[in-house]
Amino acid sequence: MGAILLDPLAALGRGVIAACHAVGNLGLFALEALSHLLRPPFYGRLFWRAFVEIAWFSLPVVALTAVFTGMVLALQSYTGFARFNAQSAIASVVVISLVRELGPVLAALMVAGRIGASFAAEIGTMRVTDQIDALTTLSTNPMKYLVAPRILAAVIALPLLVLVADVLGVMGGWLIGTQKLGFVSAAYLKSTFDYLETDDVVSGLVKAAVFGFVIALMGTWCGYNSKGGAQGVGGATTKAVVASSILILALDYVLTEIFFAQ
Repeated sequence: MGAILLDPLAALGRGVIAACHAVGNLGLFALEALSHLLRPPFYGRLFWRAFVEIAWFSLPVVALTAVFTGMVLALQSYTGFARFNAQSAIASVVVISLVRELGPVLAALMVAGRIGASFAAEIGTMRVTDQIDALTTLSTNPMKYLVAPRILAAVIALPLLVLVADVLGVMGGWLIGTQKLGFVSAAYLKSTFDYLETDDVVSGLVKAAVFGFVIALMGTWCGYNSKGGAQGVGGATTKAVVASSILILALDYVLTEIFFAQ
């Protein structure tokens, strides 16, 4: 009887200890990666390669996501606001929703699915094939060579992608508003710019930088600590995407609370 009661508690305790261990290792990994950003040597070629991979090759999926999100948001807002004769607020709702929340979050989720998985797979393959150990043998710090350039590239690239997503999302809302819902273009754009404030844009870009850091950190950490051959690499890739997505949504709430809580 005692064993039946204690076994679930023991399993829960082991789970909590394992989670604390993983969080501690992740924190130490992040601190070490950040420290290498401030110390030479700097691998500019690797940074540029990661930046192009994130910013340029992720642009099509982020752009399409933003355009259709703006369109859907305009349609849904019109459907709801028409019940209260508040159609004039649609432009402001679209731009504020996109710039504050939907732009950063959706762009980050798209990049997490693409880049986080790519980082985890690439570094995980290097781990299971002993290429990371070979870098150490050649007196090259793997953290500085593999992790730091990717984190820096993601932190810089995500805000740029979010800026593009904001513009295209507002354009999608404007397109639906003027071509389908009957808004006058000048009035729609005036309402958009009248309600948009600098704090809205800044908060979205700060969120994007934080999300970029999280995506690169989880992708590199999961890949760096993968083991078990091809199956381990696949598990690390899945873990990187899932963990990045959950952290993006959780941090979105935290950052929103910091910026806009009264």
